[in-house]
Amino acid sequence: QPRLVESGGGLVQPGGSLRLSCAASGFDFHYYAIAWFRQAPGMEREVVSCISSSGGKTHYDDSVQGRYTISRDNAKKMVYLQMNSLKPEDTAVYYCAATEYVSTYCLGQDEYHYWGQGTQVTVSS
Repeated sequence: QPRLVESGGGLVQPGGSLRLSCAASGFDFHYYAIAWFRQAPGMEREVVSCISSSGGKTHYDDSVQGRYTISRDNAKKMVYLQMNSLKPEDTAVYYCAATEYVSTYCLGQDEYHYWGQGTQVTVSS
């Protein structure tokens, strides 16, 4: 059955870096676009970044543009989110999600078919 598993979260100081990973299984990964969402306590879940099925197109929310980089390895069925220059406001649970739909930009969360369980990222001194 379809499954996404995130890893790589943790506690990091402001200005630090983390690399999140998302491992996919149980579905035709190379046909699916992938997005990273995050949800901070008391806040709505928001999209952070997304990547097309081929990896040729990426998109970032303005809040992370220039600091985060999304990538994928279709042979390994993996998606990565490199997060640099982290800020306290980046603290959230980060989720990866998969969709069959094709779009120029990241879609709303209702358009994603499969979700991981999330990984906690805490940015604090």
